[in-house]
Amino acid sequence: MKRKPAKQVLCLIVALLAAAVAHARSSDRNQPMDVGADHSNCSVASDTGPCVLTGNVKIVQGTLVINAAKADIKRADGDISYVALTGSQVTLKQQLDDGSPFNGRANKVDYDMPKDTVILTGNAYVDKAGDTIKSERIVYNMKTGQIESGGTGGRVNLRLQPKGKPAAPAKGGR
Repeated sequence: MKRKPAKQVLCLIVALLAAAVAHARSSDRNQPMDVGADHSNCSVASDTGPCVLTGNVKIVQGTLVINAAKADIKRADGDISYVALTGSQVTLKQQLDDGSPFNGRANKVDYDMPKDTVILTGNAYVDKAGDTIKSERIVYNMKTGQIESGGTGGRVNLRLQPKGKPAAPAKGGR
């Protein structure tokens, strides 16, 4: 019977991870969530115990798919406070509410729940429908929508797609 509390803790953790993805498809939060890993070591004895998932960590909820080598979850007062996802490249994929694709990857992805921030570090890359940011570090504030990027001596590279503009009216028309 010990498995049931551990499963409940994992589901809570993954639910909070899923909610943290920027501009997430809102209906994804109401979808069933599947979590897989080669190994889990989660404490259910206290509200502050650690929870670590290792080896081929995969989280799927609706259109959200997260892949990582390791997920390290920290709790405070029974709530998830911090999640660190690591791997040769952690990947995040999701379809957004407007139907456009969101893809992100980095060597490490940190979710700081109290600060409402997602930090991608180490060869970080985000692609939202062709608009891209590539940097050593990308910080996304989930509350304000502000994105800050830069790194240790590296450059930030952006590619912004032109937005559709209505055709200019013809000159000399009636």
